[in-house]
Amino acid sequence: MEEFYFTYVLKSLSDGKFYTGYTKNLKLRFEQHNNGLVESTKNRRPLILIYYEACLSQADAIHREKYLKSFYGKMFLHNRLKSYLTV
Repeated sequence: MEEFYFTYVLKSLSDGKFYTGYTKNLKLRFEQHNNGLVESTKNRRPLILIYYEACLSQADAIHREKYLKSFYGKMFLHNRLKSYLTV
């Protein structure tokens, strides 16, 4: 089986904001975020994983991460997670 790269979105339970990134090991990266080992999210813990996608290459994951951070990507996520975000 091929190895995947993951593009993911975390939600901070402290400020309600989102963080988007990519990784090869989603479980490990999520643990790093919640253990305060990632500079950009260490003061925004606790975090929950609200969305992820698997990509076949690192280049695809990076491209998808950049898209999800864009205006249209944020609109896509809002529509995709509409029922979750309105609760």
